Amino acid sequence: MRPRTLFFGTGDIAVPSLAGLLENPAVEVIGLLCQPDKPVGRKQILTPPPTKVLALERGIPVYQPERLRGAVDLVAGLGAELIVVMAYGQIIPQSVLDLPRLGCWNLHASLLPRHRGAAPVQAAILEGDAESGITVMAVEAGLDSGPMLHHEKITLAADETGETLHDRLALLAPVALAAALPAILSGRPEVSPQNPAEATHIGKLDRSHGVFDWTRSAQELGRRIRAFHPWPGTSSVLPDGTVVKIFPPVSVREESSGCPLPGTLIQAGPDELLFATGDGILGISEIQLPGARRMKIRDHLAGHVRQTGERWGAGG
Repeated sequence: MRPRTLFFGTGDIAVPSLAGLLENPAVEVIGLLCQPDKPVGRKQILTPPPTKVLALERGIPVYQPERLRGAVDLVAGLGAELIVVMAYGQIIPQSVLDLPRLGCWNLHASLLPRHRGAAPVQAAILEGDAESGITVMAVEAGLDSGPMLHHEKITLAADETGETLHDRLALLAPVALAAALPAILSGRPEVSPQNPAEATHIGKLDRSHGVFDWTRSAQELGRRIRAFHPWPGTSSVLPDGTVVKIFPPVSVREESSGCPLPGTLIQAGPDELLFATGDGILGISEIQLPGARRMKIRDHLAGHVRQTGERWGAGG
């Protein structure tokens, strides 16, 4: 008999894993639990999670409890023997973890114990990691602290962004799950505990995390631009107080910028704006002004004057 399996997942990074599970003949997917539909965009149109769209297309029942702690009876009544989780968005209470005989297993988008928490994709780039991946781990009451069953690794590209890494890890997750599933279904998976001394943590991101502090090094600022693309994005303040959005790609130069204060524009054009930072020189090639489209620096300079010596932001 194929074990009755519930998938807990909301974000689009979880869609390939749900699709892979639905196509796996070793399990019977009996339902999806995801977050409630939410208003999206300027018109605040009520929009279903991406996983819900897929589940309904495949004829899979969808459950969207506001709070999982109040839905223990619902989950128990479904009689799941296995729960698989990815990007669900709520802490799973012990009363739910205790239900399935084959356990509750999470696909976490980092190589645990590094980057526990809500933004592991961005954290790998922020910290300059050489690799990232998917960890298949047993869910326990702690935050991403459960014992690990399997790691699936990839090497980060030099120009990796939060967007590209998100998409690569989304496709890697079903590979990791397929590799771990035989051990899970055996009922005797050999797991390894995490070393708490090696654990790092990153919380939920918001737009304030992307506001530039030019006193940071060019290397760090470059990683920040790449990591926070497309969310939460990065920005700085122009000398006139206008907030400008900054996009990858970027260039980083280790040489000294001389004596200018961090945030000072030291060269404008033809294809980059070069800035002094706390250490090194940062080159920006794409920006967006309020009410305007995103544009390359060459196009921006065709309609705007940028003076060397002008200082962006409040760093320094």
